[in-house]
Amino acid sequence: MRVLIIANGESSPRQNLPAVDLVIAADGGAARALELGVAPKVVIGDLDSLPEETRQRLEREGCEFIVHPRAKDATDLELAIDEAQRRGATQITVIGALGARPDQTLANFLFPIKLSSAIEIEYLGDGWQAFLVRNQLAMTGKEGDLVSILPITAEARGISTKGLLYPLEKATLHRGSTRGISNEMLGNQAEVQVQDGILWVIHLEKDRFRE
Repeated sequence: MRVLIIANGESSPRQNLPAVDLVIAADGGAARALELGVAPKVVIGDLDSLPEETRQRLEREGCEFIVHPRAKDATDLELAIDEAQRRGATQITVIGALGARPDQTLANFLFPIKLSSAIEIEYLGDGWQAFLVRNQLAMTGKEGDLVSILPITAEARGISTKGLLYPLEKATLHRGSTRGISNEMLGNQAEVQVQDGILWVIHLEKDRFRE
């Protein structure tokens, strides 16, 4: 089952939304979902950033609300991802993972390490994609697009790539090193494999993020 989660961070009306089985909004992400033309079926969080008129509209449309107290031990996005996993998600796409608070943005890239290895997760933004990779990834893009490979575990071993300007062959990358930053796609296809460890692979469109 593929689940789309919309959080209350950055989003763009140009965002291409995937076909999914379920849409979950994390708190104020419900309003962003409506701006993107998507009606969430579930809204989860403490609802401190959800306008009352938006809540009333969604309630009239039969949306399910899962309300948590403001004093809680997880962010609204983490709650939404946990809920998607509980409902049997095998693929999770998140829009709005980046926001104004650097602490929450950093946390959003750290906590997915706890997810079941059976779940594929990606974050989508305006001109970029981030994929959590435990085994292998095949991505499409354009020649010159930027690709950064960042370990989320202490180290990641056996990293091999295809279709990138600076190839890796069974390499080891350590968390905190910038060795994997700013590689480039040689064409419209690229692959990344890792034998041991977990990576974030971030794909940035060259027209939006060229150095």
